[in-house]
Amino acid sequence: MKYRFDNRRLPLLWRTVLLLTIFVVISQVIIYIWIQRSVKGHFEQMDAEIMTHAAFNLRKRVIDSSPITSQTLPSSQNLLNSQQPLRAAPDVMPDGDTSTAVISEEADHQHSSWLDYDLKTIIANKEGQILSSTPNNFAQELGAGFNLSSLKQDNDKQQFVMNINSRYYRAMVIEDDKMLALIALPIDVHHQYLLQFNRQLSMILFAITLLLVSVAALGVYWGFAPLATIVQKMKTMNPDRLDDRVTVSDMPLELRPLAESYNSMMAKLESNFESLSRFSDNIAHELRTPIATLSTQTQVMLNKPRAGDEYIEQLHHQHDTLEQLSAMINNMLLLAKTQKGLSDSQISHVDTDRLITKLVDYYEMIAEDRGIAIETKGEFSAVLGDKSLLQRLFANLISNAIYYAAQDSVITISADRVNSDKIVGTMITSRQQSKQAILRITITNQLDEPLTQSEADKLFERFYRHHKTIDRHTGTGLGLSIVQSIVGAHNGNVSITIKDDEYFQVSVELLAEV
Repeated sequence: MKYRFDNRRLPLLWRTVLLLTIFVVISQVIIYIWIQRSVKGHFEQMDAEIMTHAAFNLRKRVIDSSPITSQTLPSSQNLLNSQQPLRAAPDVMPDGDTSTAVISEEADHQHSSWLDYDLKTIIANKEGQILSSTPNNFAQELGAGFNLSSLKQDNDKQQFVMNINSRYYRAMVIEDDKMLALIALPIDVHHQYLLQFNRQLSMILFAITLLLVSVAALGVYWGFAPLATIVQKMKTMNPDRLDDRVTVSDMPLELRPLAESYNSMMAKLESNFESLSRFSDNIAHELRTPIATLSTQTQVMLNKPRAGDEYIEQLHHQHDTLEQLSAMINNMLLLAKTQKGLSDSQISHVDTDRLITKLVDYYEMIAEDRGIAIETKGEFSAVLGDKSLLQRLFANLISNAIYYAAQDSVITISADRVNSDKIVGTMITSRQQSKQAILRITITNQLDEPLTQSEADKLFERFYRHHKTIDRHTGTGLGLSIVQSIVGAHNGNVSITIKDDEYFQVSVELLAEV
């Protein structure tokens, strides 16, 4: 079920495009709403200013007019469109004095652009009787049931939108002591403009969205196009082309770490494959020699009858050859075993002081035959690991040191603790992670013949022998390979250092008991 679900997931390109599309659409909707409200608000504000100014002019003209009658009331359109300064008519005050109220030209001034608007007005007395209508048929459009007084009560001193014969008007009812007046400004042009504006804005935003998504899809496609190079190289990978690498400089900056990791992986594969090929060649060569020896010896003995002593001597030779084969096979099995690492049941506390002392006592007699002395110094503390494997590890190192040391020299085995922040494998518990120590054991001997560092680095290769003459070396060439494999199984570190071309130093770092 999980496998099918993973297969139904969209490709990375389409997931990126989908996410970007959702983001762009939401952004465009927000922009659309904001622009629409801004334009609509602008029209409403402009209409409100026209209505307010028209109402102001209408009040002033009515005040300046003679008593309101249907004959004497000036046309409302003339009142609204008048550009002349408005002055109040003489009025008798209660004390008998007369005064003239002058209204400033700034207050009565009407912008010339307002003359282009088709303002419509209804003027009625306090009883609701219509006294004037501009245009004349506007009152008829309102219908017989129109009541200005009820409309005044519903929208007192507020501008409102009304629908008259399928036309929209922004209207306002004003009142004074003499009359009621309805001022209506047609806004159906605004509605039509907003409708057309919204349609064009929608088309523009849709085109922008489509363009952005297309550019993003193309950008993502081009961005991931270099991955096809890596995929193609992976498809064509074979043992004959392990040296093929990706050109890091041709990759985008974001993909260069991936290209570098790919090249590093291929370098390791190439190195391991070459090592495996050399191992296969070496093991075939190492096994062929003793098997050919056994076959030749057996054929010689079967050619003719031999004396009993000859048979016994030949059997001893064959036994030695078989022991050599057995040791080689055991070493190879040990290498295979240690490459898998250690299980929890194999890990225990190993006292290196007792272990090294025991091995030194064993090899001391062999070293004395060549006049070689073995000295130990430092603090040999307990480590975590497998005792039998660690014994094999240090036995190989001490025997190699004795074998290659110069006569009448001294082999030094030293130990010291090194603090490290490195987490070594899974052998550290959560309690030990706060404090960790590494025990470093170093074995140093003086060489009989000079050796360079580059030659010493090859000693960890399987079946590699620095001295290839039979009388100089009779081992299998797996000693230091086994050492490296055992140290790796303990998640430690081993290194070889050549000092002054004649001092051979092997350092082994293992996790010490805290």
